[in-house]
Amino acid sequence: MLTPRNILVVRADRMGDVVLTVPAIRALKQAFPAARISVWLDASTKPLLNGLSFVDEILVENKSWRGWGYLSFVLMLRRRKFDLAVVYNTKRRTNIACALAGIPYRVGYKDKKYGGLLTHPVDDRRHLGEKHEAEYCLDLLREIGVAATDLSLELARDKGADGWADDFVVRELQGSSFLAIHPAASCLTRCWPTASFVKLIDRLKGSGLKIVLVGGKDAVPLADEICAKTDFPVLNIAGKTSLPQLVSLFRKAKAVLSNDSGPVHLAAGTETPVVSIFLRCQPGINPQRWKPLGFKSRTVVPFQGQEIILDSKSHIISGSLDSITPDQVFKALQEIL
Repeated sequence: MLTPRNILVVRADRMGDVVLTVPAIRALKQAFPAARISVWLDASTKPLLNGLSFVDEILVENKSWRGWGYLSFVLMLRRRKFDLAVVYNTKRRTNIACALAGIPYRVGYKDKKYGGLLTHPVDDRRHLGEKHEAEYCLDLLREIGVAATDLSLELARDKGADGWADDFVVRELQGSSFLAIHPAASCLTRCWPTASFVKLIDRLKGSGLKIVLVGGKDAVPLADEICAKTDFPVLNIAGKTSLPQLVSLFRKAKAVLSNDSGPVHLAAGTETPVVSIFLRCQPGINPQRWKPLGFKSRTVVPFQGQEIILDSKSHIISGSLDSITPDQVFKALQEIL
């Protein structure tokens, strides 16, 4: 039976993916409590896991050095003498790095991106969307004899960001309860129209909730458009917060509303009630795989037959972005509030 002492978990991609790998990382520590667990992350997601009790070290590749940075990172991995790599990134560079680092036991997904470099490739069924991404992450561990079912999420806390959030709520919101709205997503086919957000915000008049628009730089034009179209006093801080500050703000929120995007998993990780809008329901990009976890979470989907359907190049074949009504989202918010 494999008893690793030095484990590398590879998840150098987006925030939502990283958050949903947390149950698997925790399960590894519970199965091998004496092992040292290092996690290879993208620099942008490091704050999400930095400080969790079951993560001993976070490794970030220095991409500013281009090719030399990658080689230096591989040599560093080799010096660490890992005996197990759990590779969640199905990327050429990650599979090559783990092989060049001489890690003797490499488990990951069998695919065309040098999956043959893995010592224990596993059939990749994630594109079928038969279960949640966090469950797929746990399933991969069965290859090394780890059986776990706990899907609860955890995120690291940042004292400075927590203090900022406390001050923000007092200074900008006078201590009022608020709904955080994230209007963006990595793909336009995930984005509920700004006009629909405006209609929803108008319906929230009289609820006693204040509205705070949040997100990264990609959310700025959408948030600005929402502000320009509503006479409701909306506080727009899109593009003005760091990732730790956003997480801390979610901890203070009454609820979070977002498109199908990474912030829904941040909210779920803080145990804040969250409503996620899913315009697409095809296998692999469906709510069953990507919905926010937790009993405080709700997912809103189009009525049957109105879902957005994409072709192989992610172009819309049928369906529309406004297939979900503000009434549907309002009802979901009522349920969690």
